[in-house]
Amino acid sequence: MTAVPQRRHPDRADTPGVRREPFAVLPDGTPVDRWTLQAGQADNAVIASILTLGAALHTLELPDRHGERRNVVLATADPAALLGPAAYFGATVGRYANRVAGSRFELDGTEHQLAPTGHGVTLHGGPGGFAARVWQAEVDDDTAGAAVRFTLHSPDGDQGFPGALDVAVTYALAADGTLRIDYRAVTDRPTVVNLTNHAYLNLAGEGTGDILDHELTLDADHFTPVDERMVPVGPYEPVAGTPFDFGTARRVGERIRDDHPQLRATGGYDHNWVLRPRPADGTPSRAALLREPVSGRTLEVLTTEPGIQVYTANKFDGEVTGLGGTAYGPFAGIALETQHHPDSPNHPEYPSTVLRPGAEFRSTTVLRPGVAHDAQG
Repeated sequence: MTAVPQRRHPDRADTPGVRREPFAVLPDGTPVDRWTLQAGQADNAVIASILTLGAALHTLELPDRHGERRNVVLATADPAALLGPAAYFGATVGRYANRVAGSRFELDGTEHQLAPTGHGVTLHGGPGGFAARVWQAEVDDDTAGAAVRFTLHSPDGDQGFPGALDVAVTYALAADGTLRIDYRAVTDRPTVVNLTNHAYLNLAGEGTGDILDHELTLDADHFTPVDERMVPVGPYEPVAGTPFDFGTARRVGERIRDDHPQLRATGGYDHNWVLRPRPADGTPSRAALLREPVSGRTLEVLTTEPGIQVYTANKFDGEVTGLGGTAYGPFAGIALETQHHPDSPNHPEYPSTVLRPGAEFRSTTVLRPGVAHDAQG
């Protein structure tokens, strides 16, 4: 296995637009840092902060059409919550994002049993996955803009997955406020990998209410229907004429309570959309566009991945209190998780998630903020 290379200045944080500061100390005494990236000045600045715990996007401050900047990512300052009910908030999840049915998969004739998370699946890599670990972080001098690179070593057998895996996630904030997330990983044995970011968004500002009036567009003609375990079953289903059709901009809440069999069990959206084919050269292309009509804030999501999981925080129950002091209830945010399809290791008809020695896992997602000047208010 060729290790993910390390930079020469792991403790540097003197690059323009980059700041590091202590954030919290975990119950076992491990310190957590927060790295802040800034692009632009004054009212037009875009500011992103990332925690070493989970390599998690903690805040993303965006201006509205009046220049008022607000954080649009659901987040908490409570370290206990970040290891509990808010464990996935903004985090890099893996080794395998989303669900693996039966907590098992077969690779090259060998069955691998994974650490279960309940309900007949392994979710987001299993208990104590990447979201619960403190990553190493350093300024990335090789990436344009203000950039920080987070690295993690996952040993052979971690959560039941074969092969030692070295992972790097780079957050880079460009001068125009575009936030790019690059994922890289290498292994010493054949394994499966699926990484994503699990941020919950509310473009009106975290803690301001629900996202049901946000307008969503998805560049997808099909989705993967699921069973009671939220595991894909059967072939792709077309979205046309269903509550899953976001081919043109539509309110998230417009049909979220329809009496549709795929919505009854989940109480909202928690499904994977099959994106239209991505460019063969690996250039990120659009997957989604989210718009909040009052503030005018928009966020375009581009990715190299074949799918996007949309979760509308259906199960939120007020257990997590946000940075602004508001308890997050149902539909407080929306997650747009660019990814491979759930349970792909058990679905040979899906795009492969197998990574072999000598190859490199590469994935890129871009968050491009903007302002719609025809907004209300």
